[in-house]
Amino acid sequence: MTRHDPWIRVRHMRDHAQEAIELLGDRTLDELQSDRTVQLALVQLIEIVGESAGCVGSEIRAAHPAVPWQLAADTRHRLIHGYDLIEYAVVFDTVKVDLPLLVEQLDAILESA
Repeated sequence: MTRHDPWIRVRHMRDHAQEAIELLGDRTLDELQSDRTVQLALVQLIEIVGESAGCVGSEIRAAHPAVPWQLAADTRHRLIHGYDLIEYAVVFDTVKVDLPLLVEQLDAILESA
């Protein structure tokens, strides 16, 4: 697998989203809000998901319009540029609600590729 593999960014999205899910695990929102290390790690993982989404080729994106490619990229931009305004309740919901669905979508795409 090389950087020129058009599927590598999809794999990056899936792998980092899965890592965020596993890292948060059974933690509660209160536990997340009191653990700076986990906060930073989750934000970084979500940023990588978004950066990878923005780098997925247009052919793959067009073939799989149900995947929130642009939303993932936009989320990355909000986190990077609004680093001082991050709401960890939103981060928590993103990891608990949105990322599991994203991982399912990406797994299905990668299995069919």
